[in-house]
Amino acid sequence: MAETLPLLSLRDASVSFGVAPLFTDLSVSLSKGDRVCLVGHNGSGKSTLLKALAGLIEIDTGERFVQPGVRISYLPQDLIPPADATVVQFVSGGETPAHEVAAQLDEFELAGEQIMGTLSGGELRRAALARALVTSPDILLLDEPTNHLDLPTIEQLEAMLQRFQGGWLTVSHDRTFLRNTTKSTLWLAAGGLFVNGRGFSDFEPWSERVIAAEDAAINRIDQHLQAELRYFHRGVTARRRRNQRRLRKLSELRAERARRLRVDAKPKMKQMANMSGGKLVLEVGDITKSYGDRVIASGFSTRVLKGDRVGIIGANGAGKSTIIQLLTGAIAPDEGRVRLADGLRIAYFDQGRQSLDRTLTPIDILCEGGGDTVVVNGHQRHVVAYLSDFLFREHQARSPIGSLSGGEQSRLLLARILIQPSNLLVLDEPTNDLDADTLDTLQERLDEYQGTLLVVSHDRDFLDQLVTSVIALEGDGVITEYSGGYSDYLHQRQTPVVSQRKLPKERKPKPKSAPHTKRPWSHAKSLSWLERQELDALPARVATIERDISALEAELGDPNLFATDPGKFERYAALLAAKNDDKSAAEQRWLELEDKQDAAQTRRAT
Repeated sequence: MAETLPLLSLRDASVSFGVAPLFTDLSVSLSKGDRVCLVGHNGSGKSTLLKALAGLIEIDTGERFVQPGVRISYLPQDLIPPADATVVQFVSGGETPAHEVAAQLDEFELAGEQIMGTLSGGELRRAALARALVTSPDILLLDEPTNHLDLPTIEQLEAMLQRFQGGWLTVSHDRTFLRNTTKSTLWLAAGGLFVNGRGFSDFEPWSERVIAAEDAAINRIDQHLQAELRYFHRGVTARRRRNQRRLRKLSELRAERARRLRVDAKPKMKQMANMSGGKLVLEVGDITKSYGDRVIASGFSTRVLKGDRVGIIGANGAGKSTIIQLLTGAIAPDEGRVRLADGLRIAYFDQGRQSLDRTLTPIDILCEGGGDTVVVNGHQRHVVAYLSDFLFREHQARSPIGSLSGGEQSRLLLARILIQPSNLLVLDEPTNDLDADTLDTLQERLDEYQGTLLVVSHDRDFLDQLVTSVIALEGDGVITEYSGGYSDYLHQRQTPVVSQRKLPKERKPKPKSAPHTKRPWSHAKSLSWLERQELDALPARVATIERDISALEAELGDPNLFATDPGKFERYAALLAAKNDDKSAAEQRWLELEDKQDAAQTRRAT
């Protein structure tokens, strides 16, 4: 954290719900230039801490300090805007000058006359971000800012935050986003706050050191804290258990998927009958699907076999849900053929929680027919033990669902779907609102799943850790499948993803002089001075990262390293993954800036 005079701080703050303290004697401060992530398991109090910093709730004890004149913007995790307000009215708040509102609407590709109640989840999130940024705040407090955003917008947000002149604190489940943007870390655990002066890339080795230090002093800590630390130790240990066995298996699956994509990129429908029984899950040949003049798919073919893990990516509005429906036979293509395996049993996870009766308990939800056991992979388990795999304590298993946080409710939905008999599991944005420990647990459970996965996600780290291939919706009906995870997709594709966001037909933008006219954000204007400086520095930055990657790969190439020093091996492997993410982000930014510069030069030439 910066040593300058804080702009915003809490000192010795405590907040309780009922008789139970959520956190006690907690101190935190934010200064200009801070880039801070706040991590902790669902229900630990992260959102409450953000609200306390924003002054939206009263703390029980302690002090809140705000420097006079400091402007604070807060982005809530769950936003319920006035349904009948226009986007302009919502973003401006009735106070911001029109030209500043117009600039933000242009930046986030929003039509000012749209009605808030008609916006999609992604559009609503972009409107909320525009509202948070329009006042040029000194401090930004962001609660899950990447929820519902597509990958181009997440990358745009990363670039905005890197240019932001004030200080900001974010809660996010998106580990790639955190690694790309943060410079320090706050870990809310056991009702207290641990502080690390480095960004999220350092979280895993640092958290291990914190736990080791706390374990060494465990005899001096009360029994409740002992239990809490065992709980967190279990979570971090689970992250460590995502080890070489799992990574080797994923690598083998990706190699096999890559071989099949090369050999049979355009499967012939007449070959379907020759497939071995039980191996084929689904196959599509030359499918086309359009809605009016909007083309979703044009001549797309693929074959999915048992055990494949396929990620589906694309901008909001590109048609990912339509592709899922086409692949699973829920809707028919305009042209082409779809074949599904006999006896296909599909389990589906969507982003909604409407199926959860808030008056019931998690045990009621999982044991709908009564009793206290569930069947997991053919074996009976006590329901409380199964729920503990998803980081639920026994008292939570017996408490009303209405008392659980949003992330805890998502955990429960995942726990329920993973015990449903199925051989094809379809997950639509499963990572929203999940903490890091739960994501690790989910990845472990999915790794154990014996069937096939189709996963729609904007979480780059999740895709890298899970899928064997990526189906990318790249615009104008072009759909391409790449072997590997998201990082592999970035390296293989030739051009950046084109944003697919479209304004509603019934609300077309006004002529170019109108303040809300939509323009692709990466081509809207010439490079600023800061962007030119950034572009000039990027080649050297990429070269430095590549040297670091080469050095780490050389160390990891020692065949005796894992046997002689497994801790060092794991640290180097984690650093290598982080460096590869850094390189991908830098290369993507380089492409964006050069593309923007070329477009500006072309306009000047014409």
